Amino acid sequence: MKKMALHWKILIGMVLGVLFGLLMVNFPWGKEVVQDWIKPFGTIFINALKLIAVPLILGSLITGVSDLKDISKLSKMGGKTVITYLLTTIIAVSIGLFLVNVIVPGKSITEETRTELVSNYSQSTQKYKDEAQNQKQQGPLQALVDLVPDNIIGASGQNKNMLQVIFFAIFFGVGLILLPEERAKPVKDFFSSFNEVILKMIDLIMLAAPYGVFALLAALIAESPSADLFIALLWYALTVVLGLTLMIGFYIGLVYAFTGKKPTWFLQGISPAQLLAFSTSSSAATLPVTMERVNEHLGVEEEVSSFVLPIGATINMDGTSLYQAVAAVFIAQAFGMELSLGVQLGIVATATLASIGSAAVPGAGMVMLVIVLAQAGIPEAGLALIFAVDRPLDMCRTVVNVTGDATVSMIVAKTEGKLGEPHVKDWDDTYVS
Repeated sequence: MKKMALHWKILIGMVLGVLFGLLMVNFPWGKEVVQDWIKPFGTIFINALKLIAVPLILGSLITGVSDLKDISKLSKMGGKTVITYLLTTIIAVSIGLFLVNVIVPGKSITEETRTELVSNYSQSTQKYKDEAQNQKQQGPLQALVDLVPDNIIGASGQNKNMLQVIFFAIFFGVGLILLPEERAKPVKDFFSSFNEVILKMIDLIMLAAPYGVFALLAALIAESPSADLFIALLWYALTVVLGLTLMIGFYIGLVYAFTGKKPTWFLQGISPAQLLAFSTSSSAATLPVTMERVNEHLGVEEEVSSFVLPIGATINMDGTSLYQAVAAVFIAQAFGMELSLGVQLGIVATATLASIGSAAVPGAGMVMLVIVLAQAGIPEAGLALIFAVDRPLDMCRTVVNVTGDATVSMIVAKTEGKLGEPHVKDWDDTYVS
């Protein structure tokens, strides 16, 4: 059992949780047993994810932004890199929001099931509805005012103020960039080590994921034993996969538009990195292979790839951002919540900025989703709805993250005159236009 990969353990936890929930609903006392003795462990798991969100943002963002010191030497390349990454992330989130609003995966949930869900989480949903109502009564520039905290400690104490934490982290990182290297180094070293500790804590939390998933799904089945919930979940998964597929197509189009390289050439060059990303669900673990494929097989000079790709592994999470947008709106649909255009634009901003601080490790996307949900006023308890299919979708969205990194590296290299012919040609030359 110890040698079994984590994703298999999570899959087993999912299946056992569903089966256990289905079994317990056949007993008159089953629901109470699940709620009193099983569900609390799922709640603890969700709380652990929420616990790590603020430290993860601070550690990852401050480290990532301060590492952009090379922009002082390579300001042109650095500016192109960061702006391109942010633009592709905004497009990814927008695609996710468009698809989830058109497909409406939550529409298959009956009113009876929705009422039951709201009843089970009535305390959470009412709190968020009250907050949403308060926001509607505020002025048009209130969102801009709320972006800048008057107390970072207070802002860090509530996940719903995560944009304020992100603002502070970026501001802090910029301050570090502007300091002389010898003065900034001790602080940067601290946050670098702090970030490593947080990533290790995520590893420890994810070890409990199979048990947390078991408890969450068992409670979900016991409290809402309806087939339409699983149909909605299937539509949700298909919506995410469709969005991720469209992003791959978007990347292929960008590569062709900027470099003239055909899709078959690009995909064959990057496919080993994509396969590794799919199996590990980690952009960071895939980074060495991504760099090798981009350098040797896609013709990007090392001067560009060594700068662009590590930054991408830190701040470019297009697949993760797209998934967060779809998941947030789907959960809102499941709870019967109407999200205004302003709230959805807030999701674009939060998912884009949160992606900068999203660690390139398995499970970090779920932590970032907590931030997006809290900022949009959507019940975080809805995470239980999507945990069942999160792991396979995590594998898919990591493929998109890695593909996006490779795409941007080729675009930057082309604009900098640093894109040549591949050093290794293990495919037919006719693939090159």
